[in-house]
Amino acid sequence: MEGEVGGSNGVWGGGESLLILGAVRARDSSSLGKEVVEHFVPRHGFLVCVDSDGCVFDTMGIKQRECFIPWTIAHFGLQPVAQAARECKEFADLFSNTRGANRHVTLKRVLAELLPTHPSVKSRAFQVPQLRYYFAWVEASVGDLSHEGLKKAIAQAPNEQARREFEQVLAWSERVNWAVREIVKGVPPFPYARHSLERLAGVADVVVVSQTPMEALQREWDEQGIRTYAALICGQEMGTKSQVVALTARHYSPERVLVIGDAWGDLEAAKENHVLFYPIVPGREEQSWKELYEQGLSRFLSGTYAGAYEAEQIALLQRALPDRPPWEAR
Repeated sequence: MEGEVGGSNGVWGGGESLLILGAVRARDSSSLGKEVVEHFVPRHGFLVCVDSDGCVFDTMGIKQRECFIPWTIAHFGLQPVAQAARECKEFADLFSNTRGANRHVTLKRVLAELLPTHPSVKSRAFQVPQLRYYFAWVEASVGDLSHEGLKKAIAQAPNEQARREFEQVLAWSERVNWAVREIVKGVPPFPYARHSLERLAGVADVVVVSQTPMEALQREWDEQGIRTYAALICGQEMGTKSQVVALTARHYSPERVLVIGDAWGDLEAAKENHVLFYPIVPGREEQSWKELYEQGLSRFLSGTYAGAYEAEQIALLQRALPDRPPWEAR
């Protein structure tokens, strides 16, 4: 039944240790998801919040290059500056401090900041579309940067221009999701990621904290047979990463909570909640997981993770993800 909770499309338990939020199809699925997080019940003394795309799975590159970028160029009429658009999108989503951010945050950054100032765009006097109502919505939204949030924005649009902007972005986002379903298949976890999840089983509650839509998260974790390691799976519909970490981490001592991620947004979520952080460094993903499996987890579980070791790991991430694009130095 439409909107029913349960089965493969709702909230269900797979034994006492498993609580999964499914892709509930009801109109209030976002609020339902947040309610599930608020009622999360821990089973172990440790909590590990882990990102998915680019962290557990090597999916960031293929999703951006084969799904996001082509449809960004197509939907926003960027064909005359396609190469510049590709550079800007890759920088915003893969190689900068906004890696791993919500798709609407990085789309706004590309259209409003990076692309208009790109040398190729300036030399060709190309006018990058400026979606002022959409940009304002991105800046004002708190944990509602999703399809449900866009649909609400369309319904509440103050004028025809605003409605057209929201509808254009929603069509783009839906097309990207379609491309991801069609193209991103069979991508396994990074080496040592599965081993790390196996090691945590029985001693820590693992919560997936991602800005990827729930449908894709469920499909990817199911496909690779690792969904059973997750006590809870949280996608973009559930709120920001910091919000999800806050709602789950409140049940544990801060030194017993570890956030694992590949982006500044993951680090910020950890800092804002005063918990520990371990980076999966872009370009060094396999080495990062090996280090975590062989040393990091033992330090975390024994209470010796904080301090110099954590700072050393964080420094690696900060060096890998700059704030400004390389073409500014040309």
